[in-house]
Amino acid sequence: MTDTVKISTKNVDVFYGENHAIKDVSVDILKNTVTAFIGPSGCGKSTFLRCLNRMNDTIDSCKITGDLLMDGEDIYAKSVDPVQLRAKVGMVFQKPNPFPKSIFDNVAYGPRIHGLVGNKTDLEEVVETSLRRAAIWKEVKDRLDAPGTSLSGGQQQRLCIARAIATAPEVLLMDEPASSLDPIATAQIEELIDELRNNYSVVIVTHSMQQAARVSQKTAFFHMGDMVEYGDTTAIFTNPVDQRTQDYITGRFG
Repeated sequence: MTDTVKISTKNVDVFYGENHAIKDVSVDILKNTVTAFIGPSGCGKSTFLRCLNRMNDTIDSCKITGDLLMDGEDIYAKSVDPVQLRAKVGMVFQKPNPFPKSIFDNVAYGPRIHGLVGNKTDLEEVVETSLRRAAIWKEVKDRLDAPGTSLSGGQQQRLCIARAIATAPEVLLMDEPASSLDPIATAQIEELIDELRNNYSVVIVTHSMQQAARVSQKTAFFHMGDMVEYGDTTAIFTNPVDQRTQDYITGRFG
């Protein structure tokens, strides 16, 4: 199953006004695989990630060209509702951003607005399953009424992951999900990412090459808006084809 393409992107360009942020990028996101986007700050990796669930739609000056297909369907087609798309393509941001609601309501929010659950028992089950999958159930099960914002940073991020998976997405996008976390919380998130790929296609943007090497099977290296190289993570880190990839991995720039 691993080599089945979930999202296919071809010749994608992204402009912010006059700024050409992404230049002719083509990459396939495979099912049940963790794909890492690596590269120096400002190289376009987060911009490209946000194309995959139309988060760039919220920026007026942003223009996107090229083909982006999920399961063969154009995600930018007029008939596609971006809200429904984002239920299928969940997103976890760099900074944990729980809603100002209870822990329970943070996770229940998506299933409720998308009408995914029939009754309270089903909803409670979805919330518990999501919190378990996000490796935070044991810490919060006795205080589900407490505000999400009362949790520590690492717990908040795991809550946000629980919230993202509560709508039963098919793809999970993570933009530097561990950059603001301590080493223990980071290790928990990494373990979690490895488990999540059994059920989802995961795309992670990370500054940490060690993290990319640990959690991903495929890696794309971005540099100044170009996707320089894409392939098996092991090959990218041990035998890169392009000199720019080699220079980045060996710490000559970045």
